[in-house]
Amino acid sequence: MLTKLGVVGAGSMGSGIAQLAAMAGSDVVLADVNQTALDLAKAKLSEQLGKLLEKGKIDASQLNATFGRLHFTTELSAFADREIVIEAIVEDLDVKNQLFASIEAVVAPTTILASNTSSLSITAMAARLKKPDRFIGIHFFNPAPVMKLVEVVPAIQTDADVVDACMKQMEYWQKIAVKAKDSPGFIVNKVARPYYGEAIRMMEEGVASKEEIDFAMTAAGFKMGPFALMDFIGHDVNFAVTQSVWQSFWYDDRYKPSFTQKKLVEAGYLGKKSGRGFYDYRSKETLVVNTEVDETLASYIFKRILVMLINEAADTVQTGICSEQDVELAMLYGTNYPKGLLQWAGEIGLEEVIYQLDGLYDRYHEARYRVSPYLRDRVSIL
Repeated sequence: MLTKLGVVGAGSMGSGIAQLAAMAGSDVVLADVNQTALDLAKAKLSEQLGKLLEKGKIDASQLNATFGRLHFTTELSAFADREIVIEAIVEDLDVKNQLFASIEAVVAPTTILASNTSSLSITAMAARLKKPDRFIGIHFFNPAPVMKLVEVVPAIQTDADVVDACMKQMEYWQKIAVKAKDSPGFIVNKVARPYYGEAIRMMEEGVASKEEIDFAMTAAGFKMGPFALMDFIGHDVNFAVTQSVWQSFWYDDRYKPSFTQKKLVEAGYLGKKSGRGFYDYRSKETLVVNTEVDETLASYIFKRILVMLINEAADTVQTGICSEQDVELAMLYGTNYPKGLLQWAGEIGLEEVIYQLDGLYDRYHEARYRVSPYLRDRVSIL
């Protein structure tokens, strides 16, 4: 196992990765250029471990041992003896490339370098290194100590032994690791796009209100409706991912961003963190969604979003981004969907899924509603 870890970026994600690794027994160096950010991360990690102690999930000796394995620094030279270094900084390709060039200059030739990016090209980052074969994407979900899923994303250049080592490391850290081809959004951020995009589309068209759509989806078993979830994630983040996936897939209609969400970002209505988004949080009022949704309307909302999600999952397998098993695991543990999407497709019937999608295509004549060949092929062999 890799027992000497370096993490760059003392924000919530970097701190979470550091906590996860230290609790699993790794010696961790957490680096950030900002001493204030490091001090804040140290205080928050102490607080998080204290909460685990209060809940009886760890004892005092475990707390002390974990904190003893955490080291904080502003100097990248502290990574000289690290076996793996994971970056968790701003989503800017140029900034990441500059960082990895600096890290590569101080680490050993055998050190694995990894990015926690959620949407940038792993291959493009690897190409800037002197040893691109040791570079890989390891995408955790926030909060890293809690969320079970990790997407392991090899670049074209990544050595197979590096992939195996990272998959085994995630297993050692008790994570559910799925392997994704280096493609826009990887698995989760690609497959989940219709949950947001189709919901906004229905609201914009007057099919249903945001409250009705959120109610229909939570009533069907989803933990949060799409509008409440976008407010929780933050529209600056959610819109940026949608825009990145759309542009990276050569402006495919399936991922087209919404003007409605763009205007929220422009207004600074970023969701819960800013006090306003699709909902108004300024008075700290409890969100009350419409519980008087017509049953037929609720069924239509649910089916329309679900078949779009199923189609996206099917297309992700069809294009070789991941396996059937991994797309199911990714959406169960990366987004906490109530069921695997391909399992859901089997339960409601592939013919029904295709019928619903063909109906949407006949109405709109837009490529976003085209049926994945994966679904039609599966029907033909059943």
